[in-house]
Order: sequence, then structure tokens, then C-alpha cells
Amino acid sequence: MTKLLVTGVGGFIGGAVYRSFLGQGCEVVGVSSRPSGNILQTPLLNESSDWRCVLDGVDVVIHAAARAHVFKQVELGLSEDLYQVNTHAVINIARQAANMGVRRFLFVSTVGVHGYYTEQGVHFSESSPIVPHNDYARTKAEAEKQLMELASQTGIEVVIIRPPLVYGAGAKGNFAQLMKWVRAGLPLPLGAIDNLRSFVALDNLISLIIKCIDHPAASNEVFLVSDGEDLSTSDLLRRLAKAAGVSPRLIPIPASLLSIALIMLGRKMDAHRLLGSLQVDISKTRELLGWAPPVSVDEGLRRCFSVKG
Repeated sequence: MTKLLVTGVGGFIGGAVYRSFLGQGCEVVGVSSRPSGNILQTPLLNESSDWRCVLDGVDVVIHAAARAHVFKQVELGLSEDLYQVNTHAVINIARQAANMGVRRFLFVSTVGVHGYYTEQGVHFSESSPIVPHNDYARTKAEAEKQLMELASQTGIEVVIIRPPLVYGAGAKGNFAQLMKWVRAGLPLPLGAIDNLRSFVALDNLISLIIKCIDHPAASNEVFLVSDGEDLSTSDLLRRLAKAAGVSPRLIPIPASLLSIALIMLGRKMDAHRLLGSLQVDISKTRELLGWAPPVSVDEGLRRCFSVKG
């Protein structure tokens, strides 16, 4: 039986991955900065921590631990901390894994390594230029680069997955805020947005991770992932409302006016997230791995409300 190590199990993605494998009866070790029950304490996420104890006997590492992007991080002095956790610690773990005979290292990265928007109808692919727009994405891109170098030097197999926004029950950040607004029935000035964005349901991301554990064609490859259906912000909110069993309250304000207002308020990135497009092409993932998203957008959104929060 393949023995798995999942990092970041105290987080949204890592925790769901860990619980999924437990539910399948797999031999899985989970580590977190907040240990409990069978979940072990994570060694410090830096360039020198000793991971040998938790790596003992492990065949595949699924690295989901990360320091999330923090706005105004440079002013707060957090840029170096992001690199320490998201780049240096990743390579430290992977190098020790290679030395201990771990066969494969799966790295959950971000589509943000390609940038934060696409022109509508244009899709990011795995071969799109690497142009990260903030320190979080830059740290992920640098980790990817060094992981591939490590693979060529040591023989450990590396698999990199670049998801767009991941949603599901327990999601944090902007998506959680959208869920809260929709469930509360608040009127939102987002009824006339015709952008297109790719998203991925948490269960679809987990499905791809499972596929990549043993698939021979996944070795030393990069994969984009999505639900395979792109939505406008307006459509997302309408379908979120349907999933929550409430009526959407969307006011059709022109996107150009909303963009000006958000930029004037110093919320340029919010303008891009709500009004801009970001589409990904998952053709390589489908064709090379024979994978397709098992959960539809509507089912994925319905599952967002399956756990009360």
C-alpha cells in the first residue's frame, strides 16, 4: 500500500485531501501547525527543519502547506516570510524526501504564476509565460522551478498542479465573503458583469490529486485544473444563490462604473477579481491523464452549503 504524507492539513485544501484519503482507508500521515488526534506537528516551515521522522517510509508527499498572500505584505515585512515558507521550506522538504527514497512529490501551486487575468476568450495553458503578479505567486513560481531542478538532479518525480480559485464548504477569503453576501440576501451591484473566470471545486481538485499519485504520465509534469466551465461573476452569484436556496439580488451596474469606483477606493485587485477574466485550458490534463472533472459546477456550489458555517 502506498504511504502518503499530506502537509498543511490544518488548511482548507490540505485538510480536505487528508480526510479524503482517510475515508478511503489509505495509509496517510497528516502534519499541521495545529496538531490534533492523529495529525502530527509540522516541523518548522523553513530551509533547515528536519523532516526525516515524518518522511520515514513515505512513498508520496502531497505538499499543500503554504503561507497565504497577505495584502500590503511588503509594508508589513512579510515578503521574506512568504519566501521562507513557500519556496525555501518546499525545497528543503523535497530534498529530504528525495534522500529518503520518496518516489513522488506533488506540489499544489497556483495559476497565479501566469498572472492575474486573461483577455476574454484567451486561456492560460501550462506553457503560458510565467509572470507572477505578487510575492505569493512569485514564491510559488520559484518553488516550481527549483523542484524541477531537484527532480533532474535526484530522480524524485515531481508533479505540479496549478489551480485557480478553489471553492467548497469551508472556503476562506473572497469566496467565503461572496457566500455570506448571497446567503444574507444582500443586494449586490454585480448583475451586469460579462467576464469569464475558471474555478475549481474542491472535490475536483482532490480528484486530480488522487489521479496524480500513481499515474505514470504525471511524472515531472505541470497540470492546470478547473471545473471545465467558465462563469461570469454575475452567473456565479446567480448559481450560488440557487445552491443556497435563496433568490439572487443583483443590481445591473455597468462594469466600467464599478471598476472606476473600486480603483478610486484603492481596491484595484478587487476590481480585477470581480470584473476581469481569468480562464485556463485543461486540455493537457484531460488528454495526458484521461481525467475529467467528476463534479459539475452546480453540484460543487451546492456542496459549499452542505456544512453550516
